[in-house]
Amino acid sequence: MFAFAAQEAQLALAEGDFAAQRAEIEEDLADGKTYAEISASDRAKVRETLERISSRLEGVDSIDTLGEPAKVEIFNDQELINTILTQAKADSRLVCDNSRATGSHRRTTKCQTVAERRRRMEADQDHLQRNVMNGIGPANN
Repeated sequence: MFAFAAQEAQLALAEGDFAAQRAEIEEDLADGKTYAEISASDRAKVRETLERISSRLEGVDSIDTLGEPAKVEIFNDQELINTILTQAKADSRLVCDNSRATGSHRRTTKCQTVAERRRRMEADQDHLQRNVMNGIGPANN
């Protein structure tokens, strides 16, 4: 995957190397599992940025042949992609909770992605906030 550091030595990226990385990223985006929680706008942004890097590397044997501004632009584009994909992968991580219902000794396991848990928490908070504002709930006691 993309694992680029800010050091010049690690920026030795040829067009062929990038094509292989791009193909792997495109495959991961398309499989519906690896980056399942990535938004449509972020998915489009990743593809657009990959295209931009491809056009900059077209016909280039080594990144060393590019000027400093082009290297910086490529590095910044790589960092953008890294940030988006890292967050999407973290949001797609499955978290399981093993708990007991009140008054029961039977344990149940409930698994959700990090993003699903966050959406559920936000929806619950929103619901509670609306109830408090409408005079229903703890603030009215």
